[in-house]
Amino acid sequence: MKVQTAQADDPSLNVSSLIDMVFLLLIYFMVSASLVKSEGDLGIKLPGIVQQSVTLDMPDEQIIEVRETGEVFLNGRRYGHHDSQDLSDLEEMLLRYNASSVASGNQALVTIWAADTAKHQRVIDVMNACAGAGIENVTFSSSLE
Repeated sequence: MKVQTAQADDPSLNVSSLIDMVFLLLIYFMVSASLVKSEGDLGIKLPGIVQQSVTLDMPDEQIIEVRETGEVFLNGRRYGHHDSQDLSDLEEMLLRYNASSVASGNQALVTIWAADTAKHQRVIDVMNACAGAGIENVTFSSSLE
């Protein structure tokens, strides 16, 4: 005996709800996405000449050289003897330098350039002369340029 089965209609897909969902997702992503700035809109300022309304006073700097032999030089003049720890003439010069920089409204800066093989005691003697002159801004340099 032959059983009759009901012929099913061709399955169909309701696309209207799918299209509605795609449009809702599209609107959601368009609203929640942030716009990316292009490189032309970043407002980068290139280096150039800047006009200053206030003059800038650059601090005056002195470089003290301590050589391998223990000789101490400031502005090409030798101070003290390489055997003694007394650098009173250097201290007097630094006192005058500090007084003139204070009178001109600048900061007194001293850079100590010591040779690699110079004795540490000689560098300490120079630092003591700076302290005796009242100079607090002392820096060190590894190369003289």
